[in-house]
Amino acid sequence: MGPQGTSIFTLWPNQKQNERLVLSLAILSYIIHLLIIAFVKAGVIQTNLGLFNSPISAIYTPFSFILVYEVYLLLFYLPKSTTFYIGKQYEIITLIVIRRIFKDLGDLQLVPDWFQNKKDLQFTFDVVSALILFYLIYVFYHRIIKRQVAAIVDVSPVSEAAGRFIFLKKAISLFLLPVLLGLACYSLGNWINLLFANQFSAFAALANVNTVFFDDFFTILIIVDVLLLLASFYYSDQFHIIIRNSGFVLSTILIKLSFSVIGPVNNILVVSSVLFGLLILYITQLYEKSLGTVR
Repeated sequence: MGPQGTSIFTLWPNQKQNERLVLSLAILSYIIHLLIIAFVKAGVIQTNLGLFNSPISAIYTPFSFILVYEVYLLLFYLPKSTTFYIGKQYEIITLIVIRRIFKDLGDLQLVPDWFQNKKDLQFTFDVVSALILFYLIYVFYHRIIKRQVAAIVDVSPVSEAAGRFIFLKKAISLFLLPVLLGLACYSLGNWINLLFANQFSAFAALANVNTVFFDDFFTILIIVDVLLLLASFYYSDQFHIIIRNSGFVLSTILIKLSFSVIGPVNNILVVSSVLFGLLILYITQLYEKSLGTVR
C-alpha cells in the first residue's frame, strides 16, 4: 500500500512469538555459560577472561539476548514515534551499563582501599550511572506520556507529507531488521571465533565485549537518524522540530562515542547523552507551549 496505508507494518514477525524465542534463548545461553564456567573451574578449559571467572558473570549472557530484543523493539517503534524511538536508545545504553555491572561482579575485589582499586572504582561508577540513567529515563517518559502516548498507536496521518514520512520510517525499519540481524550474527560469530582462536585469552579485543555489535549498531543508528532528520524537512520546517531532531542525532552520537573510551569518561558520555536528549525534549515542549501548539 501507499504512504497512507499501514499494512506494510504487518510484515513484522509476531511480537509474542519473538518474546518467547528470546526468553528461551536467554535461558539456554545462561545454562551454557554456567557450564563453561564449571569447565573452567574444573580445569577442562584454561582462560583468564573475567567473563568466565564467576557464576555471577553468567548473567551477562542472557542480558545480551534481552538487549537484542530491545533493538527489535527500537525498530518497532521507529515508524510510530520519534520520541519513543529515541527513548528505546536510552533504554538500550542503560541495559548495556547494567550488563557491564554483572560482568564486572566476577572481578570485584572487596578490599579496604576500595577507591584505589581500578576495577572496584569502575564498578562504583557503573552503579551510580545506572541509577542516574534510570531516573533520567523515568523523567524522559514522564514528560511525554500525557501528550504522546497516542503516538504508539498507528493512526492515519494528518497530511500527505506526514504520511510519506511515516511510510519512509516503516520502510527503513523493515530494511534494518535483516541488516541488524545479520550484524548480530556476524558480531557474535566473529567474537566466538576470536575466543577459540586465542584459547580464551583475555587480550583487549576479547575483554571489551561490551563493544561487540553495539558499537556498529549505534553507527547505523546515526546514519538512520541523519537520514530521518533530512527527510523531516519535507513535511516540517518548524525551527523547534528541526532543533529537536538535530539534538536527538547529537544524543545518539554521544552514545556512539562512549564505546570508544573506558573508565569514568565512558560513564560521563552515556549520562550526558540521555541528559542532553531530555533537555532537548523539555525545551521543545516549552517552545511549543509558547506557540500554543501543544496538542
